[in-house]
Amino acid sequence: MAGDTDQEDKTEEPTERRIEQSIERGEVPKSMEAATFLVLAGGTLALLITGMIGLSGFVAGMRGYIENAHQVSINQAGLMSVFVEGTRTMATVLALPFIFAMVAGLASGLIMHKPLWTTEPMVPKFNRISPLAGFKRIFGKEALVQFAKSFVKFTIVSALLFYVLWPERKHIGNIVQLEPGMILDITWSLSLKLLGGVLAVYAFVAAADILYQRFTWRQRLKMTREELKQEFKETEGSPEIKAKLRKIRSERLRQRMMAAVPQSSVIITNPTHYAVALKYEAGMNAPVLVAKGLDLVALKIREIATTHEIAIVENPPLARALHAQVEIDEEIPEEHYKAVAEVIGYVMRLRQNRF
Repeated sequence: MAGDTDQEDKTEEPTERRIEQSIERGEVPKSMEAATFLVLAGGTLALLITGMIGLSGFVAGMRGYIENAHQVSINQAGLMSVFVEGTRTMATVLALPFIFAMVAGLASGLIMHKPLWTTEPMVPKFNRISPLAGFKRIFGKEALVQFAKSFVKFTIVSALLFYVLWPERKHIGNIVQLEPGMILDITWSLSLKLLGGVLAVYAFVAAADILYQRFTWRQRLKMTREELKQEFKETEGSPEIKAKLRKIRSERLRQRMMAAVPQSSVIITNPTHYAVALKYEAGMNAPVLVAKGLDLVALKIREIATTHEIAIVENPPLARALHAQVEIDEEIPEEHYKAVAEVIGYVMRLRQNRF
């Protein structure tokens, strides 16, 4: 009852961090029905590819032993020879279906989640051997769902077998009296009908189970309000983490700004406390602020501008106004168009006179 109460308290959708932690632990949605369906589909596909050729090859390979069974020595060597030849022939016929089924089984996990490598599921967990936990697994909701699925599959497959085999009961009863070739044809036809019907049933069951497993997985990951608050405190809400994130963002912004200075058109300064880098090219609606800074950052902007021969213009009021009002990668506001245009025009005249 306590477990049910805890689950009822989990009313909040899982966060991305909780989902990622679940995946890292190897706790991902798994559908055995999807795996079973793909294995059956892979094996059926291989049988369709090999077709009657494989069965005919098996019959041909064993024909000699069957027709001359009376000549086989009833001793260890003779029986071993029959066993080895039968195993070899059977392996040749079933090799391709086995490979297809194996590949399909390995690929079944990709339907539910991307590939991952973790050793977490192999770590011993003593709560798994708890009698109470074992009782819940046997008589809990999940066990009832598995029983219901098994009952539905058994009922549908039984009905399918009856539907396919009942009309053929006369042929099946007389099958031992038919020629080997006719026996092979009848067996092949019935096998295809049964496999087709079983695959149709399992396709529906697998699709439903995939949706169910994803739903129950997210339900298990749901969080209480206290867990949500605690996670927020551990990530976004912690003052230490906030400060660290601000520092990282500030450093990345500074690196991006410094990389943009060499492409700027002009640097407007205070002259020592403020520095604002503007970029303007033909076709742009208005100049764009690509870098700004105070004191040491302003000094670094001026140094880079000097190295790349970017014009530096002293205009304290304009530098302070742009620094306060415009963010990185934003166009300057209209009230500064005239002042900035005069500065850019001055810089362009300097360049023309230089060349």
